[in-house]
Amino acid sequence: MEDERLPGFATLAVHAGVRAAAPPQARRVPPEDGGPAALAGAFGGLPLRADDPAVAALEEKIAALEGGTAALCTASGNAALSLMFHALLRPGDEFIAARALNDDTAAQFRDAFPRFGWAVQWADADDRQSFEKAVSPRTKAIFVESIAQNGIVADLAAAASVARRARVPLIADNSLATPYLCRPVEHGADLVLYTRTSYLGGVGEVSGGAIVDGGTFDWSEERRYPVLSEPLAERGNIVLCETFGNGAFAMACRALGLGGVGAEMSPAAAERILAGIETLALRMQRHSDNARAVAAWLSGSDRVRWVSYPGLPGDRHHNLARKYLPNGAGPVVSFAVESDAAAETTVARLKLASPAAAPGGARSGVRRVTADAARRGGAGAVLRLFLGIEDRDDIVADLEDALAGI
Repeated sequence: MEDERLPGFATLAVHAGVRAAAPPQARRVPPEDGGPAALAGAFGGLPLRADDPAVAALEEKIAALEGGTAALCTASGNAALSLMFHALLRPGDEFIAARALNDDTAAQFRDAFPRFGWAVQWADADDRQSFEKAVSPRTKAIFVESIAQNGIVADLAAAASVARRARVPLIADNSLATPYLCRPVEHGADLVLYTRTSYLGGVGEVSGGAIVDGGTFDWSEERRYPVLSEPLAERGNIVLCETFGNGAFAMACRALGLGGVGAEMSPAAAERILAGIETLALRMQRHSDNARAVAAWLSGSDRVRWVSYPGLPGDRHHNLARKYLPNGAGPVVSFAVESDAAAETTVARLKLASPAAAPGGARSGVRRVTADAARRGGAGAVLRLFLGIEDRDDIVADLEDALAGI
């Protein structure tokens, strides 16, 4: 008997999680016989899948694309973060996070998490030694972003090595890369997070988050995670890691937090993201190709002080991008102009790249970077481009006209 042929990424993006025979207008998967309630009865009332068929289909699709064992979707990225860490941490615990994070995630770690008694220790995404120095007996997880908005590419294999030695899971936020550009589980991540689903679904205005269980961490050996490794009295003394094996973490987040805090993704959001994922491979390739072309053009402009894009040869993260992002280095390019006034003029003169454009959609967007982030990036006033899928020549012409005014 011949080995079953595995479908390619674009095929999975279209067909995983849906019935191939269904008409185009019926992407949703019908509930299994008896519905979620009947399935839950066998396991002490634990919900084994999303109640809504669109959300269930989206979860199955994301897990397939990331190479994970299970996934669950949430109403927002903040909800996904909270559910994940509620399953991992208790008051007094610590986790290590890379300093290069999107603003919302950094704010949640800095402002909200201490109220639960959780402490964050900071490290550099591309510096293994900084992670090693941050490990303590209270460390319960390591958190990185595969690509950060400032162009830093995490050294996933190095971070995974530190996590293995510390016997804690490695969490990778894959929001900017999506599984088309990077599959963190293949490089040692145990859990994959989406704090934003904008690039995943191609709809910047739709809020959502997701958690993917890579199925690679043995919770039964690490009794420091009682939610997963100890009997749950409220669920008939079920031990999640024994009952659900390599899907235990996703089940912990679903059963013990999702409904209880009202974090479920809406069916309407799931349907829009499902539809968008079908073109994920095409969109992310276009985003990345445009970003690389724009970054190269900016590098040659005498109006630009510096450019940061890991897809550029000579960028300090270029080698990491080649290792972890073989299809492209993502949609975000940062660059600096001479002064705040020059930055304001540039933004005002841009016609295609708009401050109002939501990252992840078809339209290019531009953002001013905060003063603190600008100091970390280098001299000058910093702008960040989120490249859309327009013709690259038109984007370059728009930038050329805007920069001519400074």
